[in-house]
Formats: sequence, structure tokens, C-alpha cells
Amino acid sequence: MRALVTGAGGFAGRHLVAHLRAAGDEVTALGREVDVTDRPALERVLAAQPPEVVYHLAARTHVGESWRRPAAFTRTNVVGTASVLAAAERVAPTATVVLVSSGEVYGAVPEAELPSGEDRPLAPQTPYARSKVEAERLGREAAGRGLRVVVVRPFTHVGPGQSLDFVVAALSARLLRARAAGRPEVAVGDLSARRDVSDVRDVVRAYRLVALLGRSGEAYNVAAGRDVAIADLAGWLAEQIYPAARFVRDPGLVRPLEIPVTRGDTRRLHVTTGWEPRIALAATLSDVVADVAARLGPDGATN
Repeated sequence: MRALVTGAGGFAGRHLVAHLRAAGDEVTALGREVDVTDRPALERVLAAQPPEVVYHLAARTHVGESWRRPAAFTRTNVVGTASVLAAAERVAPTATVVLVSSGEVYGAVPEAELPSGEDRPLAPQTPYARSKVEAERLGREAAGRGLRVVVVRPFTHVGPGQSLDFVVAALSARLLRARAAGRPEVAVGDLSARRDVSDVRDVVRAYRLVALLGRSGEAYNVAAGRDVAIADLAGWLAEQIYPAARFVRDPGLVRPLEIPVTRGDTRRLHVTTGWEPRIALAATLSDVVADVAARLGPDGATN
């Protein structure tokens, strides 16, 4: 299968490209060399190697940053999605577009109403989530015009190679640096939230299955189907890295708004594709710790 991946240099993008190539697909990996808001440039890329599937991952994804730079998130996540869809309609109209949204689109769901299913009304509460809701709307409109568009809504996903700006990798880095410096205090934000956490390698496997088997115009949650407290993740990481650590709350690390708990209903994905998560959370966390340790080096400085 011929595939084009936008955002191929990002965290999930790198894992997706590796998975697609391992599955035997011919992959065009599109990174920062092409601005996804530049429709003519996208059309040239698609025309040169017409894809059967376009995986649109290029996006700004840090929820906290979206409060500081909402216009940048709108440009990349909304205008970029419009450009990708328009380029596909014009140059590769028979292709499938896998549009990557987010479980954040559901907003703060009362715990009694969890897990969140795909038919639940969307209630975005952050600039990032609002940009994804708008991108989904563009995808539905393109599907209505005849382009095959499927939407995936991944919940929190972690794994090796993730930016140190995201919670599991960030906590791992702080613990490793504290251990190297011999100081027990480790700064943290709000650890009370609970998140549905998956391994990125399971998530990208779902993307390919949805490309093959998903229904145009439909959305598919990609999640573990159970939530875990960030405090428990932090405790596990501390036990593995630096048991003497003491977490100290840093107001500068607290977001303006924190959704208390997320949990996704993945029955639609399972029924449609047979997908199930394969990688245990403990194995994922171990892989993250090993990866971050390799990047920081023994003295805790980034290599």
C-alpha cells in the first residue's frame, strides 16, 4: 500500500512510519520540509507519488502550549487540515485520509458517564481541543463530498522518543536529573488527574487498521479503556529511577484547566478492526525510562 504521512518527524509519526514499513507499505514521510498549510506544495508531493492512504498527523499537540499560542494551533491544526484535504481531493481523490484528532475533544466528562463513546457530544475545553473539533468538521465535509475520510481519536499515548515536554517523559527526565545531582526534590504539576494511557506503538497499529477497514465519515477512539492516576505513574517512575525522590508541586507546571479523568470506549474500533492493545503499561514505562536515560546520559544532560 502506498502511504503518505504528514508529521512524519514527530513522536507518533516516526512510530507510524516504522510500523507501515514493517507491514510492507511504500511510505512517503513528510516532515517539516513541507508546510502543511501550503496547499500547492502538498499537491506537488501528492502528484509526484500518488498515495492510496494519507495519514495526517502534522499538528501542534501540547495542550498547555495551546493556551499561550492559540492562533498557531489554529493555523497548523485547522488550516493545515483544510490544505491536506483539499490537496487530496484535487490530486488523489481515490485515496483514504486518516485524520488524527484527539480524545480531548470530549472535554470534561462526568465520571459516571465514562467511558466516552464516539457518539457523545463534543465539548472541547482547550484551544488545542477546539482546533481538533474544527479539523474533524472539515473532514466530515470532505467525506460528504466523496473523499474517503476516517477520523481517529487517540487518548493519551506515550512511548520511547516522546518530547520531554510531555508528562511521562518529563517526569522521567526530572527524576533522572535529580538522581544524577543527588537532590531529592522533583518539581511536578497537578498529579491528581487520571488518564487513559496507551503505548504509541499500539496506537499507530490502530491507525493502519482504520485506514484499511474504517468507514468513511466515522470516528474511532484509540484508547486502553482504563484510566490511571498521574500520581500512580509518577510513583512507579520514582520507584524505578530514584526511590528517595520527593515530589514538590510547582505552580508554574499547573495548566489553566485540567480535565479530571479520561477513559475511552473502544468497542467501535474493536468491532470494526479487531484491534486490541498489546503492550502492557509497565513495559511502556520501562521503555520510556530507558529511552530518556539514553538521551540524557549519565550526568543528566541531554545528549
